[in-house]
Amino acid sequence: MLNIIAAVLVFGLIVLVHEFGHFLLAKLNGIGVVEFSIGMGPRLCSWQRGETRYSLKILPFGGSCMMLGEDEKDADPKAFNNKSVWARISVVFAGPAFNFILAFLFAVIIVMNIGYQKFQISDVTEGSPAAEAGLQPGDVITRVNSRKITAYEDVQVYMLANPGETLRIRYNRPAEDGSWETGETVLTPKYSETEGRYLMGVTFTSRYVKAESLGELAYYSAYQVKYCVTSTFDSLKMLFTRQVQVDEAVAGPVRIVAMIGENVEESREIGISVMLLTLCYWSLILSASLGIMNLLPIPALDGGRLVFLIIEAIRGKGIDQEKEGMVHMAGLLILMALMVFVLFNDIRSLL
Repeated sequence: MLNIIAAVLVFGLIVLVHEFGHFLLAKLNGIGVVEFSIGMGPRLCSWQRGETRYSLKILPFGGSCMMLGEDEKDADPKAFNNKSVWARISVVFAGPAFNFILAFLFAVIIVMNIGYQKFQISDVTEGSPAAEAGLQPGDVITRVNSRKITAYEDVQVYMLANPGETLRIRYNRPAEDGSWETGETVLTPKYSETEGRYLMGVTFTSRYVKAESLGELAYYSAYQVKYCVTSTFDSLKMLFTRQVQVDEAVAGPVRIVAMIGENVEESREIGISVMLLTLCYWSLILSASLGIMNLLPIPALDGGRLVFLIIEAIRGKGIDQEKEGMVHMAGLLILMALMVFVLFNDIRSLL
């Protein structure tokens, strides 16, 4: 039961911060907020304060910040659509932006307690692409093609998303005088029937080092958020290129709650601090992922609304509100159908 409560609290916090971003920027821009709610479905409880009703709803997934004149014409000067286009852009963008801020704060907690990863090549398989390319134990990979490498997971994720692609690798190699020499090489990973994926033929070792300054803490915390963002894009790429199946790549709230609960249960046996850091890690991943998914240019999502607002800013006039509303309604119906599909897959995977 504790596992489910922990997972629901993680979801609730992420949604609360997302909707609070919209709410705060709406208030700062003088936009009337009709209802601020956490959850979906019938209200469990609600209260009115000023012009806004605050509600807690029965299903602990989702939430909303309903603004005056958001989807219909309204003569009230506090209506969303009567504000400047840049004010509206700031309100719509604030939700995902607050998710990235929340993800960064969780990353700070993780890096403060665990540190950041330092890694290097510990072994090179004889006759492998890495050996033929001249890589050696002790080398530290710093870039693969156009991607900067900070942790060895960056290399693994890139290779998963770009299977069999020729890699231009930049690395640092320790010199005898204690300095570092920079080198560059090219290799093409080979497919391993045993592993079922492409391999370079190297083994990495890593250790965690405490951040020694606020600059290091900020840099490696920002890296954690960046890693979640790039991993999300890589996962979407793998999904659209059919490298993975939809039911394998897409997890809905039911499956995510189950995974969080399982991790919490395992970490609780080690200690309360490990359990809390596990929750922080999941919150980091989910908050950054929610920020990215909401910025996708899909109707009904924040990204879809931003597309219309940016077009309005470029043209100097808005698109007909009824037509825009129809596009968002179509997008909402597609998203609802997708949610039903994802929930079905979640339940099927747990049976």
